[in-house]
Amino acid sequence: MTIRASLHAAHVYMILGVVSGLYYRELTKHNGFDGETQLSVVHTHLLALGMLAFLIVLALDKLFTLSGSRHFTYFFAFYNAGIAITVGSMVFRGTQTVLGHPVPEAVSWIAGLGHTVLTVGLILLFTLLGKRVTHRRTTSESAPGDGLSADLEKGKALS
Repeated sequence: MTIRASLHAAHVYMILGVVSGLYYRELTKHNGFDGETQLSVVHTHLLALGMLAFLIVLALDKLFTLSGSRHFTYFFAFYNAGIAITVGSMVFRGTQTVLGHPVPEAVSWIAGLGHTVLTVGLILLFTLLGKRVTHRRTTSESAPGDGLSADLEKGKALS
C-alpha cells in the first residue's frame, strides 16, 4: 500500500460526504419530512471520519512512513470497512425513517459491528504510530543533529 492510498481515500470520502448531504436534502424535501433522521449526520461522519481522518493519516504517513507496513494495510482495510458498515447502517436507518418504514432491530447490531471494526482499525493505527514514533525518536537520539532532534534544536534556537 502506498502513501497515495490515504489521499485517494480522503478524496473519495469528500465526494461521498457531499453526495450524502445532497441525498439527505433532496430525500427529505421530496417526502416533506421535517423530523429527526440519521441522514442529517451521515454527511458529517463521512467528512470527519473519512476525509479529515485520512488527510491527517496522510500527514502522519509523510512524517513516519506508515504506509509501507503490513499494520498500515490492516488499518486501512479495517478502518474503511468500519466506516462503510457504520455509514451504510446510518443511511439505511435514516432512509427508512424518512419514508415512514419501520427499522429492523438488526440495523442497530450492524451499526455496532461497524463501530467495533472501526475501533479495531484505530487500534492498529495507534499501534503502528506508536512503534514508528518510538523508532524515530531512538534513531534521532542516536544520531544528534539529524531528523527530529535537529528540528528540536532549531526550535530552541528560535525561542
